[in-house]
Amino acid sequence: MPPPDIQQANSQAAQLIAANRLPEAEAICRQVLAASPNDPVALNQLGVIATRTGHAPPAIELIGCAISVSPNNAEFHFNLSQAQMAIGAMANAESSLRRAIALSPDFAPAQQNLGAILAQQNRLAEAEEHLRAAIALRPNDPTTYVNLGRVCRWQQRLEEAIECYRKAIEVAPNFAGAYSALGSALREAGRIGEAIAAFRKAVDLKPNFREAHSNLVYAMHFDPDTDPQANFAEHLRWAAKFAEPLRQTIQPHSNDRNPDRRLRIGYVSPDLMNHVVGSFMEPILEQHDHSRYEIFCYSDVAAPDDLTQRLMRHADVWRQTASLSDEQLAQQIREDRIDVLIDLTLHMRRNRLTVFARKPAPVQITHLAYCATSGMSAMDWCITDPHMSPPGMNDQWFTEELLRLPESYWCYRPSATSPPVGPLPALQNGYVTFGSLNTFAKVNSRVIELWKEVLDAVPNSRLMVHATMGDANAAARKVFTDAGIAPDRLTLVGRAQRDQYLDLYNRIDIALDPFPYGGGTTSLDALWMGVPLVTLAGQTALSRTGVTLLWNLDLTHLVAESPQQYVQIAASLAADVTTLAELRASFRERLSQSVLMDANRYTRNLEEVYRAAWEQWCAAS
Repeated sequence: MPPPDIQQANSQAAQLIAANRLPEAEAICRQVLAASPNDPVALNQLGVIATRTGHAPPAIELIGCAISVSPNNAEFHFNLSQAQMAIGAMANAESSLRRAIALSPDFAPAQQNLGAILAQQNRLAEAEEHLRAAIALRPNDPTTYVNLGRVCRWQQRLEEAIECYRKAIEVAPNFAGAYSALGSALREAGRIGEAIAAFRKAVDLKPNFREAHSNLVYAMHFDPDTDPQANFAEHLRWAAKFAEPLRQTIQPHSNDRNPDRRLRIGYVSPDLMNHVVGSFMEPILEQHDHSRYEIFCYSDVAAPDDLTQRLMRHADVWRQTASLSDEQLAQQIREDRIDVLIDLTLHMRRNRLTVFARKPAPVQITHLAYCATSGMSAMDWCITDPHMSPPGMNDQWFTEELLRLPESYWCYRPSATSPPVGPLPALQNGYVTFGSLNTFAKVNSRVIELWKEVLDAVPNSRLMVHATMGDANAAARKVFTDAGIAPDRLTLVGRAQRDQYLDLYNRIDIALDPFPYGGGTTSLDALWMGVPLVTLAGQTALSRTGVTLLWNLDLTHLVAESPQQYVQIAASLAADVTTLAELRASFRERLSQSVLMDANRYTRNLEEVYRAAWEQWCAAS
């Protein structure tokens, strides 16, 4: 037993730590250690202070010393895991948490944190077990419900996830994080109006919640009831709050202003892995002219995979940046003297827009994630093409100047193990199957109304739609039946492995593009599998993704300028199965011979717009 004065001092230090009065607590801990150098409580508490003040390595050493003196203290092992998590040592943190739980099975925070770590590693069944144990021990902890909701969502159990988030809100009505998580699940469930309301509530509760505000502006692109000008205004509000205050950190750029020299190009993304962005980037990185461009990749991928490894081989410099703060990443980019910096995420998950707000490179461009604005004055350019953004049509909804690739926004590389294109399903079925395998977030009430008109115009036709959990998704099925679509005319399919997903197109005769957020990769996949696409051209770039694909394939007769024409085109295609079968047989060759799959041509076009942006900066300076 330590002397009473040391016990009292340690107790006082604990109270100060709880009150976040860390310098005072640290002073007391050091006084205790001066009198008793091996006091485990003081060592542990000093380690906790070090973790909270961003000094994880010394924290690990301090708490390790405490454990060597008192190895069976569960709290010490838990605190050690916190420091280990701070430096990304997740395997060590998992071991520490398991030790804490072995010593004290009723230690709810350890159960919760272990569940969170396991979820990050996609060990979802184990994660759920520990999170449910934490809830049983501490049923009023909202954070645990949010973590469990994420695990349910990642297991395609959307309604359970929504229930978990609502339970977190019931326990903690002002928990902004729960509202943001709820919004993400509602968006994925196609309940876009409710999702936007949840994101707005999160932002109202916590005005500096950058992630929730990014979620809000991204979700607004899916909403047919949101005016493009209102969407643009919300982007400006995001930028005024999170980006414009960082203008004061922008430093002059001393890059050599030679317009013709070899340029340093930097790509910033959390998705340089088996993700649609990683897939689109592979042919670009392969084809870059390294004699004229030095390629840097700033990868926020926490768990690199096989595609990450392939991408790494095509970069001159590859930097793992997941552990860097935005400020640290911006400084690294400055030190690398990047000339042209490319954002590949915009307002999607784990974006780095506040790196770009610091303007670490003289020319900054956004591309590929989706074609819309960042809202930021520090983002100079947005890449688009003349079909998604005809001059003068949607320029006003970008803070960036538009860089139009001459032909196509995308360069497509199909799966090397794609299944063959099968015969037209209608020939065997005796009826036409329409389909959309886009995320259900794009399937709103107006889309469903128009798809019902298509079904009404084509007797005995069927509709296949992707929805989380597929036919087991009663909530999604009810949306269609409430709109008047008979259950026997609807098939819902769930998530599948890549080639299994592609094979679903062998059950679809005609693809129907959703709106106002049209398909991209999904539309290309449909065309690759021989399925013609009917699209409705809108005014925003995101509502014209199908236009650019069909224009580049000389299939503009499949582009509708009105909802009525959309129905007419779909019905006309369905009425002539002979022509439909001929189209199906020709699509793969047609796509292969187009710019949509000409990686060399596409990359040369891309490099030319990079060079044009660079030359403009040189001239303006």
